[in-house]
Amino acid sequence: MIETHVCRNGVRIVHEKMPHVRSVALGIWVGAGSGDEKESEAGIAHFIEHMLFKGTPSRSARTIAEEFDRIGGDVNAFTSKEMTCYYTTVLGHQAPRALSILTDMFFNSTFDEAEIEKEKSIVLDEIAAVEDAPDDDVDERLWSVMFPEQPVGKPVLGDESTINTFNRKMIDDFMGRTYTPDQVVISVAGNYDNRLIQLIEVQFGSFKKDEKIEQSTQVALPEFHGGITLKEKDIEQAHICLGFTGLTVDDKRIPELIVLDSIIGGSMSSRLFQEVREERGLAYSIHSYFSAYKTTGAFMIYGGTSPENLRELSDTIDEVIQSILTAGVTENELHNAKEQLKGGFLLGLESSEARMHRNGKNELILEEHKSVDEVVALIDNIELNQVYRMANDIFSGQRATSIIAPKDVLKEFNR
Repeated sequence: MIETHVCRNGVRIVHEKMPHVRSVALGIWVGAGSGDEKESEAGIAHFIEHMLFKGTPSRSARTIAEEFDRIGGDVNAFTSKEMTCYYTTVLGHQAPRALSILTDMFFNSTFDEAEIEKEKSIVLDEIAAVEDAPDDDVDERLWSVMFPEQPVGKPVLGDESTINTFNRKMIDDFMGRTYTPDQVVISVAGNYDNRLIQLIEVQFGSFKKDEKIEQSTQVALPEFHGGITLKEKDIEQAHICLGFTGLTVDDKRIPELIVLDSIIGGSMSSRLFQEVREERGLAYSIHSYFSAYKTTGAFMIYGGTSPENLRELSDTIDEVIQSILTAGVTENELHNAKEQLKGGFLLGLESSEARMHRNGKNELILEEHKSVDEVVALIDNIELNQVYRMANDIFSGQRATSIIAPKDVLKEFNR
């Protein structure tokens, strides 16, 4: 059973007991991501995520790492377009200790200027690693086409021009504006007792937002655009990513989109996998996926193939889309998609970390928690005509295209 508690300052605690496991997963979720950045701050949300591991007055970066090793815990963090999460998974009896370390990092990080300068090089190397991975780079460039000059369309990692300007004041300004009690959720799942929840309230229930700092930036709702971006690169494989308008995370039709995604390219029996890989042998990697945020969403299709097959791959993807728009999907496809999704959903909730992630995100973004049975019922109740309407909504609008390939191949797509 999922329980929630709101502290007097607005911090939310969501927790779910799993008596059959020995672990506890604990995460600090903050409603702050790259979508909250000003133009001059691009990449600072992710940079702050790095810096919280670099030391406090009582712990150096090395000490933080050693303490988590000493209690046998895994610790990590991630930043997305609308949230940042710091999380750990430990044995149940070590949860209070893990909480104390995370709390120290969250409230007392020193943001030493020397460490800031050092971390700039680390993040720039991380950006270079993305650019060296065309399957990641092609997706990143697609977002810049779908949402040009908009925060949601910019890379979470930022770019060299902004990262090199980061300093302690910029970090303090961003955190003061976004790391506020009403934007913080503490998510716990696993084998714990109520003393841990009480300890969390003590640790997080008293911090306040800085009234002197502007608390929010006025950002216009993202607007989807069609278009194309081509990047010349001397590589052995060509990469293509197509983008279409999607749904916001709170759209009631999200279950229909999930089913459509499974049928089109989200599984081994999907239309794209079977037609592109099994029937025509055009690509090893072909799949669809989607992203849903509070203010916008997008549906994407990715494929990687030999340069000489790129045009045929692109045409085949179009044929698969057109076949669904013309004839819809079959009862067998719908049944298989439902069963595959239910299986993946239920199996994915068997770990404490998975439950912590699900509950933390749902509380932070949706502020509601559907039971497992409710989610399964939503999937079971989807009908063929709903999937057909969803396909038309997704594919009848504008299209964005991102391609990374050798120069000779790009000529054909640049006409």
